[in-house]
Amino acid sequence: MSSRVERGLRSMETKNLDIYGHEPIPWSRARDALAASRGPGVTFFLGTVRPDGTPHAAGVGAVWVQDALWFVTGPRTRKARNLAASPACTISGRLAGIDVVLEGRAERVADAGTLERLAAVYRESGWPAQVEGDAFTAPYSAPSAGPPPWHLHRLLLRTAFGVATAEPYGATRWRFES
Repeated sequence: MSSRVERGLRSMETKNLDIYGHEPIPWSRARDALAASRGPGVTFFLGTVRPDGTPHAAGVGAVWVQDALWFVTGPRTRKARNLAASPACTISGRLAGIDVVLEGRAERVADAGTLERLAAVYRESGWPAQVEGDAFTAPYSAPSAGPPPWHLHRLLLRTAFGVATAEPYGATRWRFES
């Protein structure tokens, strides 16, 4: 069963993927779990494609702010080079009560206001990010992030999948259109 609802400036199609008779998971459940998943105990995995077509996955520090998932990476890392060649990507995570896979494309964001706003969110989450020029710096980051500076990216969400790992159970796909 599929349904379509308006969501701000975007419409969203919901499809129930559950084979056990559970109701579709509301997008608000996945969105709220994304918003609550901050800090050192949460890992998201970014999936990209190398120029030769082979897949690549790496952990990233991501935060959900203003209905978008944001993440950082060093410009010389494999994932950053892959995104420069093809911005199509996935980000997945095991959140409280729901596993999510987000599909879309990454867009680098370098405007000062957004960088300052997201640096504050990262600091509140335990990573001491500071804005320097059009990127972030900090005394440390994950080894997979590469050396500073770190570029900020926003996932332009196209499709999301959620599988509930706590009651009420279910599996749902959400498709977003501008």
